[in-house]
Amino acid sequence: MSVAFLDLAGDVHSGRAELDAAIGRVLERGQFVLGEEVAAFEEAFAGYCGVRHAVGVASGTDAITLALQALGIGSGDDVVTVANTCVPTIVGIEGSGARPVLVDVDEDTLTLDSALLEAAVTTRTRAIVPVHLYGQCADLDPILAFAGKHGLKVVEDCAQAHGAEYRGRRAGSFGHAAAFSFYPTKNLGGFGDGGAVTTGDPDVAERVRLLRNYGEQERFEHVVRGRNSRLDELQAAILLAKLPHLDAWNERRRELASVYHDVLSRAPIGIPSEASGRRHVYHLYVVRSRGRDALREALARRGIGTAVHYPIPVHLQPAYRELTSSGDGLEVATRAATEILSLPLHPGLTDDQAREVAAALVELS
Repeated sequence: MSVAFLDLAGDVHSGRAELDAAIGRVLERGQFVLGEEVAAFEEAFAGYCGVRHAVGVASGTDAITLALQALGIGSGDDVVTVANTCVPTIVGIEGSGARPVLVDVDEDTLTLDSALLEAAVTTRTRAIVPVHLYGQCADLDPILAFAGKHGLKVVEDCAQAHGAEYRGRRAGSFGHAAAFSFYPTKNLGGFGDGGAVTTGDPDVAERVRLLRNYGEQERFEHVVRGRNSRLDELQAAILLAKLPHLDAWNERRRELASVYHDVLSRAPIGIPSEASGRRHVYHLYVVRSRGRDALREALARRGIGTAVHYPIPVHLQPAYRELTSSGDGLEVATRAATEILSLPLHPGLTDDQAREVAAALVELS
């Protein structure tokens, strides 16, 4: 059995009628930027996340940048985040003018280790960006307590955590603001780039609205220096059509993760765990193996697609080596990058396909 890592075309086909209707509304109306669909999606997504405001922007990267800028963070400031994130997290921080400071992660969840924050903070530190990795929230209670003690802002990176929960509340409702990506591969994805900032603070929301649209308050009146970062009407209409299905899709991901768990418990590899008080939505199902590369090649020979998220941690990327070095306490992130392997997992995957993948892993490990 051949199993592709991802099947975006299949996911589109299953909801084609609703998507066609959503796109048709936009085409009929003839308004393509910052119209009714964006406003409707912002309201619906804010409600879904359990916050007062959501502001659509052009990408998840821009969502991080604009959230930080809206909180007053910029040039001369430091922002603490993790080393094993996707580079767009770093690009988003640098886009605000701030400097990323990298810390290591917890061994079990590969999310930010709050015990390391004290050593990372200086007089320049203004914010923390915890990354909710692979569909599981970082341990937010100690992060938020530390931020409160030191007067720091918290911007959640929720690019992989649509619908994930921490102690009964959804990702994106804890920090001063949060950044979401709607890249097509996400649990809630569009047909191109898109993002949103969520926040409970009306002033932050209004600031993001200004910043995303050239700082324009009234037509041709620019009250701050902004940029062009607008979620377009077509993407908003598509996301609005998909949002009511997100919980069911996430539950299907959890069912498939359970299938993997059952079979892979017999394999000599590390399998993901759901930390206490958290609801994992399995944007990715990531196992760990010291023989990762050989295992991946063997799976490929059987027609099983896999991926690595992410093979090179930020501090070892050629463009970012000046941020820190592998000797600065990033051992977990460095080691994990050589072991992690993402298995096929999406709502269209069947139980039989998941069992086939898992059985191959057991045999080959």
